[in-house]
Amino acid sequence: MSALQETLKQIVPPDEGFRSQARTRIEGLAMPPWALGRLLDLAVDLAGMTRSLQPPLARRVCVVMGADHGIVAEGVTNYPQEVTKSILLTAVRGGAGISVLARQAHCDVLVVDLGIVGDLSRLNAKNFRHCPVARGSANFARGPAMTPAQAMKSLETGIGLARALGAANDVFVTGEMGIGNTTPATAIVCALTGCTAAEATGRGTGLDDTQLKHKTEVIQRALELNRPNPKDGLDVLAKVGGFEIGGLAGLILGAAAQRKPVVVDGFISTAAALIAQALCPAATGYMIAAHQSAETGHKVMLKHLDKQALLDLNLRLGEGTGAVLALHLLDGAVAVLTKMFTLQEALALKEA
Repeated sequence: MSALQETLKQIVPPDEGFRSQARTRIEGLAMPPWALGRLLDLAVDLAGMTRSLQPPLARRVCVVMGADHGIVAEGVTNYPQEVTKSILLTAVRGGAGISVLARQAHCDVLVVDLGIVGDLSRLNAKNFRHCPVARGSANFARGPAMTPAQAMKSLETGIGLARALGAANDVFVTGEMGIGNTTPATAIVCALTGCTAAEATGRGTGLDDTQLKHKTEVIQRALELNRPNPKDGLDVLAKVGGFEIGGLAGLILGAAAQRKPVVVDGFISTAAALIAQALCPAATGYMIAAHQSAETGHKVMLKHLDKQALLDLNLRLGEGTGAVLALHLLDGAVAVLTKMFTLQEALALKEA
Protein backbone atom coordinates (compact mmCIF):
# COMPACT_ATOMS: atom_id res chain seq x y z
CA MET A 1 0.00 0.00 0.00
CA SER A 2 1.36 3.43 -0.94
CA ALA A 3 1.82 6.19 1.64
CA LEU A 4 -1.02 8.09 -0.05
CA GLN A 5 -3.44 5.16 0.10
CA GLU A 6 -2.52 4.45 3.72
CA THR A 7 -3.08 8.09 4.66
CA LEU A 8 -6.44 8.33 2.91
CA LYS A 9 -7.67 5.28 4.83
CA GLN A 10 -6.82 7.00 8.13
CA ILE A 11 -8.86 10.15 7.51
CA VAL A 12 -12.26 10.32 9.19
CA PRO A 13 -14.54 13.35 9.69
CA PRO A 14 -14.28 15.52 12.84
CA ASP A 15 -16.09 14.15 15.90
CA GLU A 16 -19.71 15.31 16.22
CA GLY A 17 -19.83 14.36 19.88
CA PHE A 18 -17.12 16.84 20.81
CA ARG A 19 -18.69 19.46 18.58
CA SER A 20 -21.97 19.03 20.49
CA GLN A 21 -20.23 19.23 23.86
CA ALA A 22 -18.46 22.43 22.80
CA ARG A 23 -21.79 23.97 21.72
CA THR A 24 -23.35 23.07 25.07
CA ARG A 25 -20.45 24.64 26.96
CA ILE A 26 -20.63 27.82 24.85
CA GLU A 27 -24.38 28.14 25.26
CA GLY A 28 -23.86 28.30 29.02
CA LEU A 29 -21.26 31.07 28.95
CA ALA A 30 -21.87 34.49 30.48
CA MET A 31 -22.98 36.30 27.33
CA PRO A 32 -26.02 36.55 25.05
CA PRO A 33 -26.54 33.55 22.75
CA TRP A 34 -23.63 33.14 20.31
CA ALA A 35 -22.60 36.76 20.91
CA LEU A 36 -19.05 36.13 19.69
CA GLY A 37 -20.36 34.82 16.38
CA ARG A 38 -17.89 33.06 14.10
CA LEU A 39 -15.24 32.93 16.84
CA LEU A 40 -17.56 30.47 18.57
CA ASP A 41 -18.10 28.53 15.35
CA LEU A 42 -14.32 28.20 15.17
CA ALA A 43 -14.17 26.92 18.75
CA VAL A 44 -16.71 24.22 17.90
CA ASP A 45 -14.74 23.28 14.79
CA LEU A 46 -11.51 22.97 16.75
CA ALA A 47 -13.16 20.79 19.41
CA GLY A 48 -14.44 18.43 16.73
CA MET A 49 -11.12 18.26 14.88
CA THR A 50 -9.02 17.60 17.98
CA ARG A 51 -11.56 15.52 19.95
CA SER A 52 -11.03 17.80 22.94
CA LEU A 53 -12.83 20.54 24.86
CA GLN A 54 -9.39 22.03 25.44
CA PRO A 55 -8.04 21.99 21.89
CA PRO A 56 -4.23 22.03 21.89
CA LEU A 57 -2.76 24.91 19.89
CA ALA A 58 0.53 25.82 21.57
CA ARG A 59 2.82 23.95 19.17
CA ARG A 60 2.38 25.21 15.62
CA VAL A 61 4.45 25.08 12.46
CA CYS A 62 4.13 26.84 9.13
CA VAL A 63 5.49 24.65 6.36
CA VAL A 64 6.56 26.88 3.47
CA MET A 65 7.04 24.86 0.30
CA GLY A 66 8.86 26.31 -2.68
CA ALA A 67 9.00 25.27 -6.32
CA ASP A 68 9.45 26.75 -9.78
CA HIS A 69 7.17 26.46 -12.78
CA GLY A 70 7.90 25.98 -16.47
CA ILE A 71 4.79 27.98 -17.33
CA VAL A 72 6.71 31.21 -16.62
CA ALA A 73 8.21 30.78 -20.12
CA GLU A 74 4.81 31.94 -21.41
CA GLY A 75 5.24 35.41 -19.86
CA VAL A 76 2.59 35.06 -17.15
CA THR A 77 4.51 36.91 -14.41
CA ASN A 78 6.56 40.05 -13.97
CA TYR A 79 9.39 38.41 -12.01
CA PRO A 80 12.26 36.17 -13.14
CA GLN A 81 12.39 32.59 -11.89
CA GLU A 82 15.55 33.08 -9.82
CA VAL A 83 13.55 35.19 -7.36
CA THR A 84 12.06 31.99 -5.92
CA LYS A 85 15.46 30.91 -4.60
CA SER A 86 16.14 34.37 -3.14
CA ILE A 87 12.83 34.49 -1.28
CA LEU A 88 13.28 30.96 0.05
CA LEU A 89 16.70 31.94 1.39
CA THR A 90 15.17 35.06 2.93
CA ALA A 91 12.66 32.89 4.79
CA VAL A 92 15.36 30.49 5.98
CA ARG A 93 17.33 33.47 7.33
CA GLY A 94 14.25 34.84 9.12
CA GLY A 95 13.71 37.99 7.06
CA ALA A 96 10.67 37.17 4.91
CA GLY A 97 7.12 38.36 5.52
CA ILE A 98 6.19 34.94 6.86
CA SER A 99 9.21 34.99 9.18
CA VAL A 100 8.30 38.19 11.00
CA LEU A 101 4.56 37.46 11.23
CA ALA A 102 5.12 33.87 12.38
CA ARG A 103 7.30 35.10 15.24
CA GLN A 104 4.43 37.34 16.38
CA ALA A 105 2.14 34.29 16.36
CA HIS A 106 4.67 32.05 18.17
CA CYS A 107 4.75 29.77 15.14
CA ASP A 108 7.79 27.88 13.86
CA VAL A 109 8.62 28.08 10.15
CA LEU A 110 10.01 25.19 8.13
CA VAL A 111 11.11 25.98 4.57
CA VAL A 112 11.04 23.10 2.08
CA ASP A 113 12.52 22.97 -1.44
CA LEU A 114 10.10 20.84 -3.47
CA GLY A 115 11.69 21.72 -6.79
CA ILE A 116 13.13 25.13 -7.46
CA VAL A 117 15.40 25.78 -10.43
CA GLY A 118 18.20 27.17 -8.24
CA ASP A 119 20.41 24.74 -6.32
CA LEU A 120 20.02 24.75 -2.53
CA SER A 121 21.47 21.28 -1.94
CA ARG A 122 24.36 22.67 0.12
CA LEU A 123 22.17 24.78 2.37
CA ASN A 124 22.39 23.46 5.91
CA ALA A 125 19.87 24.93 8.34
CA LYS A 126 17.58 23.45 11.01
CA ASN A 127 14.56 25.15 9.48
CA PHE A 128 15.16 23.90 5.92
CA ARG A 129 14.50 20.64 4.08
CA HIS A 130 15.82 19.79 0.61
CA CYS A 131 13.22 17.52 -1.03
CA PRO A 132 13.15 18.36 -4.75
CA VAL A 133 10.93 16.34 -7.06
CA ALA A 134 12.71 17.91 -10.05
CA ARG A 135 14.28 21.25 -10.98
CA GLY A 136 10.96 22.94 -11.63
CA SER A 137 7.80 21.62 -13.26
CA ALA A 138 7.36 21.53 -17.05
CA ASN A 139 5.55 24.17 -19.10
CA PHE A 140 1.95 22.95 -19.01
CA ALA A 141 1.06 25.22 -21.93
CA ARG A 142 2.99 22.66 -24.03
CA GLY A 143 2.09 19.44 -22.20
CA PRO A 144 1.60 18.08 -18.65
CA ALA A 145 3.27 19.95 -15.80
CA MET A 146 4.71 16.71 -14.43
CA THR A 147 4.50 12.96 -14.74
CA PRO A 148 2.03 10.99 -12.60
CA ALA A 149 5.01 9.63 -10.67
CA GLN A 150 6.24 13.15 -9.93
CA ALA A 151 2.77 14.20 -8.81
CA MET A 152 2.63 11.22 -6.46
CA LYS A 153 6.11 12.02 -5.15
CA SER A 154 5.14 15.60 -4.33
CA LEU A 155 2.03 14.40 -2.46
CA GLU A 156 3.91 11.74 -0.53
CA THR A 157 6.70 14.18 0.36
CA GLY A 158 4.06 16.38 1.99
CA ILE A 159 2.56 13.38 3.78
CA GLY A 160 6.00 12.37 5.03
CA LEU A 161 6.64 15.85 6.38
CA ALA A 162 3.28 15.85 8.19
CA ARG A 163 4.12 12.53 9.79
CA ALA A 164 7.59 13.69 10.82
CA LEU A 165 6.28 16.93 12.30
CA GLY A 166 3.09 15.59 13.85
CA ALA A 167 4.48 14.42 17.18
CA ALA A 168 5.89 17.86 17.96
CA ASN A 169 3.08 20.04 16.61
CA ASP A 170 -0.62 20.59 17.33
CA VAL A 171 -1.48 22.78 14.34
CA PHE A 172 -0.20 22.89 10.77
CA VAL A 173 -0.07 26.08 8.71
CA THR A 174 0.40 26.09 4.94
CA GLY A 175 2.73 28.44 3.09
CA GLU A 176 4.37 28.55 -0.33
CA MET A 177 6.78 30.38 -2.58
CA GLY A 178 7.18 30.07 -6.33
CA ILE A 179 7.33 32.64 -9.10
CA GLY A 180 4.42 32.10 -11.47
CA ASN A 181 2.44 29.83 -9.16
CA THR A 182 -0.84 31.74 -9.41
CA THR A 183 -1.05 30.30 -12.94
CA PRO A 184 -1.16 26.60 -11.96
CA ALA A 185 -3.39 27.50 -9.01
CA THR A 186 -5.84 29.13 -11.42
CA ALA A 187 -5.74 26.13 -13.73
CA ILE A 188 -6.50 23.86 -10.77
CA VAL A 189 -9.55 25.85 -9.68
CA CYS A 190 -10.84 25.83 -13.26
CA ALA A 191 -10.27 22.10 -13.60
CA LEU A 192 -11.92 21.15 -10.31
CA THR A 193 -14.82 23.62 -10.18
CA GLY A 194 -15.66 24.02 -13.85
CA CYS A 195 -15.23 27.79 -13.89
CA THR A 196 -13.52 29.42 -16.87
CA ALA A 197 -10.08 30.99 -16.94
CA ALA A 198 -11.75 34.37 -17.46
CA GLU A 199 -13.67 33.93 -14.21
CA ALA A 200 -10.70 32.80 -12.13
CA THR A 201 -7.54 34.50 -13.43
CA GLY A 202 -6.11 37.31 -11.33
CA ARG A 203 -3.24 39.76 -11.60
CA GLY A 204 -0.76 37.75 -9.53
CA THR A 205 2.36 39.87 -9.13
CA GLY A 206 0.61 42.95 -10.53
CA LEU A 207 -0.13 42.34 -14.20
CA ASP A 208 -1.63 45.13 -16.28
CA ASP A 209 -4.75 44.60 -18.40
CA THR A 210 -2.86 43.39 -21.47
CA GLN A 211 -0.78 40.95 -19.42
CA LEU A 212 -3.89 39.71 -17.60
CA LYS A 213 -5.59 38.97 -20.92
CA HIS A 214 -2.52 37.05 -22.09
CA LYS A 215 -2.32 35.03 -18.84
CA THR A 216 -6.01 34.15 -19.12
CA GLU A 217 -5.57 32.94 -22.69
CA VAL A 218 -2.53 30.85 -21.73
CA ILE A 219 -4.46 29.12 -18.95
CA GLN A 220 -7.51 28.46 -21.11
CA ARG A 221 -5.39 26.97 -23.91
CA ALA A 222 -3.45 24.84 -21.43
CA LEU A 223 -6.68 23.44 -19.98
CA GLU A 224 -7.94 22.58 -23.46
CA LEU A 225 -4.61 20.93 -24.31
CA ASN A 226 -4.20 18.86 -21.15
CA ARG A 227 -7.86 18.08 -20.37
CA PRO A 228 -7.37 17.35 -16.64
CA ASN A 229 -9.96 14.98 -15.19
CA PRO A 230 -12.02 16.85 -12.53
CA LYS A 231 -12.83 13.54 -10.81
CA ASP A 232 -9.14 12.69 -10.34
CA GLY A 233 -7.13 15.01 -8.12
CA LEU A 234 -3.87 13.30 -8.99
CA ASP A 235 -4.51 13.80 -12.70
CA VAL A 236 -5.29 17.50 -12.19
CA LEU A 237 -2.12 17.97 -10.16
CA ALA A 238 0.02 16.18 -12.74
CA LYS A 239 -1.35 18.02 -15.74
CA VAL A 240 -1.62 21.62 -14.52
CA GLY A 241 -0.22 21.77 -10.98
CA GLY A 242 3.07 22.46 -9.26
CA PHE A 243 5.37 20.56 -6.92
CA GLU A 244 4.75 22.88 -3.95
CA ILE A 245 0.98 22.60 -4.49
CA GLY A 246 1.25 18.81 -4.44
CA GLY A 247 3.44 18.96 -1.35
CA LEU A 248 0.94 21.13 0.49
CA ALA A 249 -1.93 18.87 -0.55
CA GLY A 250 -0.01 15.97 0.96
CA LEU A 251 0.69 17.97 4.12
CA ILE A 252 -3.04 18.69 4.49
CA LEU A 253 -3.91 15.02 4.06
CA GLY A 254 -1.19 13.99 6.50
CA ALA A 255 -2.45 16.44 9.09
CA ALA A 256 -6.06 15.30 8.64
CA ALA A 257 -4.99 11.69 9.13
CA GLN A 258 -3.57 12.76 12.52
CA ARG A 259 -6.75 14.72 13.36
CA LYS A 260 -4.87 18.00 13.53
CA PRO A 261 -6.17 21.37 12.28
CA VAL A 262 -4.64 22.83 9.13
CA VAL A 263 -4.80 26.59 8.68
CA VAL A 264 -4.89 27.13 4.93
CA ASP A 265 -3.38 30.36 3.62
CA GLY A 266 -4.45 32.11 0.41
CA PHE A 267 -4.84 31.36 -3.28
CA ILE A 268 -1.99 28.88 -3.85
CA SER A 269 -2.52 27.02 -0.59
CA THR A 270 -6.23 26.77 -1.32
CA ALA A 271 -5.42 25.18 -4.69
CA ALA A 272 -3.60 22.53 -2.65
CA ALA A 273 -6.67 22.22 -0.42
CA LEU A 274 -8.80 21.59 -3.54
CA ILE A 275 -6.46 18.78 -4.59
CA ALA A 276 -6.63 17.31 -1.07
CA GLN A 277 -10.44 17.52 -1.10
CA ALA A 278 -10.58 15.82 -4.51
CA LEU A 279 -8.47 12.96 -3.14
CA CYS A 280 -10.36 12.71 0.18
CA PRO A 281 -13.49 14.81 0.83
CA ALA A 282 -13.33 14.04 4.58
CA ALA A 283 -10.03 15.94 4.81
CA THR A 284 -11.97 19.17 4.26
CA GLY A 285 -13.21 18.93 7.84
CA TYR A 286 -9.72 19.70 9.15
CA MET A 287 -9.17 22.78 6.98
CA ILE A 288 -9.53 26.31 8.35
CA ALA A 289 -9.67 29.02 5.68
CA ALA A 290 -7.42 31.76 7.00
CA HIS A 291 -8.24 34.71 4.78
CA GLN A 292 -9.92 35.91 1.62
CA SER A 293 -7.19 36.47 -0.94
CA ALA A 294 -7.23 39.43 -3.31
CA GLU A 295 -6.85 36.92 -6.18
CA THR A 296 -9.99 36.67 -8.32
CA GLY A 297 -10.45 32.91 -8.19
CA HIS A 298 -10.17 32.54 -4.43
CA LYS A 299 -13.87 33.12 -3.80
CA VAL A 300 -14.65 30.31 -6.24
CA MET A 301 -12.25 28.03 -4.37
CA LEU A 302 -13.72 28.76 -0.96
CA LYS A 303 -17.25 28.24 -2.22
CA HIS A 304 -16.25 24.85 -3.62
CA LEU A 305 -14.69 23.90 -0.26
CA ASP A 306 -17.76 25.30 1.58
CA LYS A 307 -15.48 27.48 3.69
CA GLN A 308 -15.72 31.08 4.86
CA ALA A 309 -12.44 32.89 5.42
CA LEU A 310 -11.67 34.25 8.89
CA LEU A 311 -9.98 37.43 7.64
CA ASP A 312 -10.33 39.75 4.67
CA LEU A 313 -7.33 42.09 4.58
CA ASN A 314 -6.71 42.29 0.82
CA LEU A 315 -3.63 40.10 1.22
CA ARG A 316 -1.84 38.56 -1.76
CA LEU A 317 1.70 37.84 -0.58
CA GLY A 318 1.28 34.14 0.10
CA GLU A 319 4.09 32.47 2.08
CA GLY A 320 1.57 31.57 4.81
CA THR A 321 1.32 35.18 5.99
CA GLY A 322 -2.47 35.31 6.19
CA ALA A 323 -2.59 31.92 7.87
CA VAL A 324 -0.26 32.86 10.73
CA LEU A 325 -2.29 36.03 11.28
CA ALA A 326 -5.36 33.82 11.65
CA LEU A 327 -3.63 31.84 14.43
CA HIS A 328 -4.46 34.72 16.77
CA LEU A 329 -8.16 34.02 16.15
CA LEU A 330 -7.68 30.33 16.90
CA ASP A 331 -6.08 31.30 20.20
CA GLY A 332 -9.02 33.58 20.98
CA ALA A 333 -11.58 30.91 20.15
CA VAL A 334 -9.97 28.37 22.45
CA ALA A 335 -9.54 30.95 25.23
CA VAL A 336 -13.28 31.68 25.16
CA LEU A 337 -14.15 27.98 25.12
CA THR A 338 -11.85 27.06 28.00
CA LYS A 339 -11.47 30.12 30.23
CA MET A 340 -14.62 32.22 30.07
CA PHE A 341 -17.00 31.96 33.02
CA THR A 342 -20.38 30.36 32.60
CA LEU A 343 -23.46 32.43 33.46
CA GLN A 344 -23.98 30.23 36.50
CA GLU A 345 -20.42 30.94 37.70
CA ALA A 346 -20.86 34.66 37.07
CA LEU A 347 -24.10 34.78 39.09
CA ALA A 348 -22.41 32.99 41.96
CA LEU A 349 -19.67 35.61 42.28
CA LYS A 350 -19.59 37.67 45.46
CA GLU A 351 -17.86 40.94 46.20
CA ALA A 352 -14.60 40.61 48.12
